[in-house]
Amino acid sequence: MRIEQDLKLDFKDVLIRPKRSTLTSRSEVDISRDYVFLHSKRKYHGIPIIAANMDATGTMQMARALAKQKLSVALHKHYEDEELLTFFANPTPSPTFYSMGITRPDFDKFCRIKERAGDQITSVCVDVANGYTNAFISFIQKLRNKFPDITIMAGNVVTGEMTEQLILDGVDIVKVGIGPGSVCTTRRMAGVGFPQLSAIIECADAAHGLKGFICADGGCTSPGDIAKAFGAGSDFVMLGGMLAGHDECGSDIVEINGVKKMRFYGMSSREAMNKYSGGVAAHRAAEGKEVLLDYRGPVENTLQDVLGGVRSACTYVGAHTLKELSKRTTFIRVTQQLNEVFGKAT
Repeated sequence: MRIEQDLKLDFKDVLIRPKRSTLTSRSEVDISRDYVFLHSKRKYHGIPIIAANMDATGTMQMARALAKQKLSVALHKHYEDEELLTFFANPTPSPTFYSMGITRPDFDKFCRIKERAGDQITSVCVDVANGYTNAFISFIQKLRNKFPDITIMAGNVVTGEMTEQLILDGVDIVKVGIGPGSVCTTRRMAGVGFPQLSAIIECADAAHGLKGFICADGGCTSPGDIAKAFGAGSDFVMLGGMLAGHDECGSDIVEINGVKKMRFYGMSSREAMNKYSGGVAAHRAAEGKEVLLDYRGPVENTLQDVLGGVRSACTYVGAHTLKELSKRTTFIRVTQQLNEVFGKAT
């Protein structure tokens, strides 16, 4: 046993220090990015925000809606073959990620669909809660050997050495985050995790040294947190709770005391495992929870807030492009984020 004494920080622990700027309007800021992925050699152009592969956010309706703004979606993995083939036959302008786990049925299903869809599927998201296992590494190696020209996003991890390992084994985008999500209870159930801001900084440094990329997955509760994630060096940001509760989520609307609500739950929750796996296996515990969110209507209004907030952050530090944001970001440690004398801001 040992204790690391280095300070680790989360989004709530810092603010971005403003700097002199020559920008006169948020409209002057370009928040799109252009990447060429290390292994697949494919090119990416778009706004690097991705809807999480949860069944309340990683929907085909969400993919169509976000693509209008050049954002992406990682589809949840519970769609049937024909649904996926129909969707990918009419591709979105920005990449949509096919999602899978690391079981044999997951691999066989992807091979089956990829054989029929061909180059219509260009990007995959390999999603496990614990990206530190030998089984995960072996799966990544097998997937890369089988499909050398596909863009692989995979995780989750939170440390530099594992980020490097995944990139060397064939991952283009490493997914970073253990326990920061709004409906994830891993930190409470397992006692394992890493403050998300420090995880992003450490993993981004490791990835960029090998010409790889990272995606900050979880922990963002506001547009300001997204700006902090990009400022800390993340190349992509994945959102779950911030995109939940909208028409495009496909969740049922329930009315409680005259207020419309939508269900949202973690994919390791009891609710998700009852729905897709016949219940919680005898050897494990649920590591997610279900919440009821206020119904929020079409996602386009939320997108305006998200993108407007990121543009605003860029103007405060003089970043003409999203690429410049991390170079111009200085974080200051704080003990308070907001003045909440009249209640919490929503």
